[in-house]
Amino acid sequence: MALPVVSLPVVGIPCDRRKPRDQIVHFAGEEYVLAVQGGVGALPLLIPVPPEPLPIESVLGTVDGLLFMGSPSNVAPSLYGGEEPRPGTMLDAARDATAIPLLRAAIAAGVPVLCICRGFQELNVALGGTLHQHLKEVPGFHSHEPADGLSLDDEYAPAHPIIVSDGGVLSKLGLAHNPRVNSLHGQGIDRLAPGLFVEARADDGVIEAVSLPGSKGFLLGVQWHPEWRFQENPISQAIFTAFGDAVRGHGAAQRRRL
Repeated sequence: MALPVVSLPVVGIPCDRRKPRDQIVHFAGEEYVLAVQGGVGALPLLIPVPPEPLPIESVLGTVDGLLFMGSPSNVAPSLYGGEEPRPGTMLDAARDATAIPLLRAAIAAGVPVLCICRGFQELNVALGGTLHQHLKEVPGFHSHEPADGLSLDDEYAPAHPIIVSDGGVLSKLGLAHNPRVNSLHGQGIDRLAPGLFVEARADDGVIEAVSLPGSKGFLLGVQWHPEWRFQENPISQAIFTAFGDAVRGHGAAQRRRL
């Protein structure tokens, strides 16, 4: 007897592209895969980032939502008019070439989007904003990077509070007053992209979350890492649940149009 087919919505995750030895790999951290699977309730689909990017229309026609993940690499400063990066800075031109146009197209099409860490910075650049390349050197800001030599649990432990803005996506999720989040980033938003709304700031004023009022679909960007042990964190659970609801709604609407 044939088993019933369970149809899950699909969330695409654009990969990193690296060459650890002599072979190029496209990959995503398992934390993001598990967060999509368990937190969003969707099928994770890893999107490779080859030198010649995949057709955007084909990608958007395949997914019900997109998650732009964090990474040790940085968005190329040339994309936002920044100074040349310092020697040793990790870049990922292939990911930039896929993620930035895909973000713009997804927003225009109303595809639900969740952006985390590097993805949060990609969102700001995609919509016309700029980045601080070295936050800890900006007067008034403290370092948002973990200390050297910490275990993963300590690196991803709550590091500072965020001040959530009234009337935004996060406030509507019922987040606790000034919740604490982890902090693993050396860069951050400098000039906010036109149209973006500041959802939250760190206690030193660094922008920690953004949304796009009036967007066709769900759009949220966060600088911290809600994917890390999301099952244990009510804030993370609320974010992934809201994203999942939007993904399922978008998928259902797309199927009705077929």
